[in-house]
Amino acid sequence: MSKQLDIIEYYDRATGELCRETVMGDAAIKWAYQAMSGQLFSPFIFGSSLLSHLLGWYFDSPLSKGKIAQTIADLNIDTGEFAKPQEQFSSFNDFFTRKLKDGARPFSTDDSCFLSPADGRLLVYNDVGVTASDTRVQVKGIEDSLHNLFDCEIDDFNGGKVAVVRLCPADYHRYHFPCAGTVVEQVRVKGQYHSVNPVALNSKEQIFCLNKRSYTLIDTEMFGRVAFMEVGAFGVAGIHQTFSGTKVEKMQEKGYFDFGGSTVVLVFQKDIIEFDTDLLENSRKGIETLVKVGETIAHAV
Repeated sequence: MSKQLDIIEYYDRATGELCRETVMGDAAIKWAYQAMSGQLFSPFIFGSSLLSHLLGWYFDSPLSKGKIAQTIADLNIDTGEFAKPQEQFSSFNDFFTRKLKDGARPFSTDDSCFLSPADGRLLVYNDVGVTASDTRVQVKGIEDSLHNLFDCEIDDFNGGKVAVVRLCPADYHRYHFPCAGTVVEQVRVKGQYHSVNPVALNSKEQIFCLNKRSYTLIDTEMFGRVAFMEVGAFGVAGIHQTFSGTKVEKMQEKGYFDFGGSTVVLVFQKDIIEFDTDLLENSRKGIETLVKVGETIAHAV
């Protein structure tokens, strides 16, 4: 088996170090996507919401509280950021969808700075096509046209840019608006429940185009029209939007994911933003960069 599938590495932006990711359920994911026997069962596991909903019921119940302490230890999660003490979580999902203390994620107030919408591992891409006749989008898990990702015509974004933030179980799972703007449309797209673990992304094409997802179109003063997409995954029976109204502010909470690996995809129009140099360099090497909510990831052109 190749190193690419066995070892998942990313750059920690805060330290500049190359780190190895700790993956929950690594053996099960490899069985489901790489073993012949696992692939036979894959349509039943990932093609239906039943198992994800059952997992959701368990992780919402008090029966799951016993997993919290071990998960914190295994994934080295900083409990000092929690808005409430660890002992007060009523279930594993209550812990997983936790809020953070005020000030835990500082951010720039400069209107020309575009911020990370979530904690996670980030890849960025320039000059993407929209239609099936365009060069296939070289984004892990998409490997297709943006038309199929959005399940509609989105010519506004032809030749634009894409940012993919992959959230892991260790991460803070609430996501925020990366800039101020006006919400013009919200759409839900039905789909399956494939894992977004890198093993799965490397083993099966088009996962993001297959999975349950929702997206919001936002008109902004500095960044044109931005598409903000949440992609569900195995175990993620819920993508919850917590904002209301159409006028939104920078770093306002947009929503949260229930338990499971999840992803935020941002799509930009052509010649509107420029990604930060370190993110571009790491992405060209195919290596994700660990970022936090509120970190600047791009600037207006």
